[in-house]
Amino acid sequence: MRNRQGWLSRHWDAARHGFTLVEILIVVVILGILAAIVTPLFGAASEDSRRTAFVENLRTFASACELYRVRTGRYPSDGSSGQLPEELEQFIRREHFERITPIGGLWDTEYMDTGVHAAVGVHFQASAPPTRDVAYMNEISAMIDGTDVNGGFFRRIASDRYYWVLQD
Repeated sequence: MRNRQGWLSRHWDAARHGFTLVEILIVVVILGILAAIVTPLFGAASEDSRRTAFVENLRTFASACELYRVRTGRYPSDGSSGQLPEELEQFIRREHFERITPIGGLWDTEYMDTGVHAAVGVHFQASAPPTRDVAYMNEISAMIDGTDVNGGFFRRIASDRYYWVLQD
């Protein structure tokens, strides 16, 4: 019995000994520093993902417009921002075109308007924030055609509109 009480006594004393407040604060500070280092890396990665998704969607929509032109001899009609033109329903799922783009703004098609013959792109407007600045859109343009939004086939055609110009 005596042996057993000695064993319990030793383990009871060890169990009462926990971490001190200073030890816990040190661990919390270290975790905070690690979180501060890692969090911006994830933010940059998700922004790159949004840009890449936008470019891939835009390529898909431009290809659909070109396929429509090959089949019919003309480009799809001028659509309202955020609404899929009827002609493209056989090539693009409506819910993919009518939702906000990965970078904000609404998908849109242009036909014989805004200084171009045919184009597909993004229209930033108050109803679909955020609005992206020219520097941000230049990064996207460089991904698409290696130029800025003043040249190449991805360009700024109005203050709040950036489009893949299918035909000038």
